[in-house]
Amino acid sequence: MKKRWFLIPLTLLAVPVLAFQADLFPVFGARPAPEDQQRFAASSSYNSEIGEFQNRRAELVATMQEEMEILPMLGKWFTERPDGRPVTLLPELAPDLKAFQAPGSQTRLIWLGHSSFLLNMAGTIVLVDPVFGATAAPVGFTAKRFQPPALTLNKLPPVDIVLISHDHYDHLEADSVRFFADKATRFITPLGVGGHLQRWGIPDGRITERDWWQTHETDGLQFTAAPAQHFSGRDGINNNQTLWASWVVASPDSRLFFSGDSGYDTHFKDIGARLGPFDLALMENGQYDQSWPYVHMQPAETIQAFKDVNASRLMPVHWGMFELAFHTWYAPVSAVSRLADQNGIELVTPLLGEMITLDESLQTLRWWEDIAHESTE
Repeated sequence: MKKRWFLIPLTLLAVPVLAFQADLFPVFGARPAPEDQQRFAASSSYNSEIGEFQNRRAELVATMQEEMEILPMLGKWFTERPDGRPVTLLPELAPDLKAFQAPGSQTRLIWLGHSSFLLNMAGTIVLVDPVFGATAAPVGFTAKRFQPPALTLNKLPPVDIVLISHDHYDHLEADSVRFFADKATRFITPLGVGGHLQRWGIPDGRITERDWWQTHETDGLQFTAAPAQHFSGRDGINNNQTLWASWVVASPDSRLFFSGDSGYDTHFKDIGARLGPFDLALMENGQYDQSWPYVHMQPAETIQAFKDVNASRLMPVHWGMFELAFHTWYAPVSAVSRLADQNGIELVTPLLGEMITLDESLQTLRWWEDIAHESTE
């Protein structure tokens, strides 16, 4: 059974509520207004005829949709998988927020699991792809976190900017956004994502949207949206009406690249040539499968993408907090660490909640190895 529908777990899990109009459910966010669509028409990534954003090779995802076998995927998804989740809580550190906020020019980072992390760059606090809730889905009974976040919303330092890569549930959570509604925090997003934020209480004046290759400068930092090969949508019906992006964040002292979610393509080389080199690349590495090869990278592709963008250090993200694919929880980091060794790449793998500083003394542990060994015994 094949259908023209790209089925991944997060979309599938929205089905129980799709019998109702999406407009009745704030968690779905908002659809672009006609004036937004007119604004999007200026983007080379937007197809005005169908009202959707597209990848460089627009046919890839459509082909994948045609080839997706729905019933086998359903059976696979709802079958219990060995080691899909850790057998114990993953080790974490209580974030040292005093050290994180201390004055200084060095860039500091705290990983919160999956693709959520805090940055202190040039004294500006940036929160990336915040998901603090119990699930990464529109319904609460699935896609549950491995464990509570190492840092809760109420314990966050004052956040100056929230940076969003795209609108999927494991990168953009309504409740996490609502937390900032009565604060001065500003949001930087790809085109169209601002509509979701406004529905959740963020005033338009605190939202900046950018197309690929567009830059926004504020608070001594430069944010540049860059291409990615992915898709968007929150209700399972109205897909690709908002843009997806990778991001470059630069201060006078350091440059970071965050891949967002992306399949492998030539855009990584373009980014490296136009915006590199980088002191650190936070690269997607996890939640992949052979059935969706064009929107998530396999570990070998993560390594190649890292080489393409011309970065000094590699930090794998998009793993370590949610079970959104069929591999074991530790497979992504185990594979990419082995490949990093073979390629002489400096790997950065902090504990959940651990603060790292981008300087010459940076060293992290391969903390998952003992836990993965326990899982296989």
